[in-house]
Amino acid sequence: MAKLPKRLPQILSREQVKHLIACAASLRACTVLMTAYAAGLRVGELCGLQVGDIESAPDRMCIKVREGKGGQDRYTLLSPRLLEQLRRYWRERRPPTWLFPNRAGTAPIDVCTAQRMYYAARDAAGIPAEGGIHSLRHAFATHLLEAGVDLPTLQRLLGHGHVSTTMRYLHLARSRVTGTTSPLELLDPLPH
Repeated sequence: MAKLPKRLPQILSREQVKHLIACAASLRACTVLMTAYAAGLRVGELCGLQVGDIESAPDRMCIKVREGKGGQDRYTLLSPRLLEQLRRYWRERRPPTWLFPNRAGTAPIDVCTAQRMYYAARDAAGIPAEGGIHSLRHAFATHLLEAGVDLPTLQRLLGHGHVSTTMRYLHLARSRVTGTTSPLELLDPLPH
């Protein structure tokens, strides 16, 4: 059987991510999208966050991801800007258990709700309709690689069991490809 060609996912630029977040319809939607991008979370991990998973002590700024893919717990980034946004959100909403609860407050928001928040912001931002909220995870990984984060660190942040899974993002990191010098340029001047 012939292999189907794999299409590379759409990678949002930093400007697109910024515009997408700015176009979120509410403080809650803005915080959901910022958290997905800033921490590189899968949508299920994002929806399942609990208030206690945000560890904001200055010496331990991180987010605990409970039972990520493969049932593994891990820690990921909690940026100061995200912490500021989460505090603003908490002051307004005061979620008791789940960081992003459903309307009744009895369970986490549904994955479909988080997807709808993404689609609404994407459409409002005028970003081409490719991919869903997982695009923010792809952008997280790609932007960190472009910033020089090494593969083992990125692997841990994403919760990948194998570095080969993380290596897919090397193909997506534009600056790694377009910023790389051709070996021809490394040769001494060639005779004409």
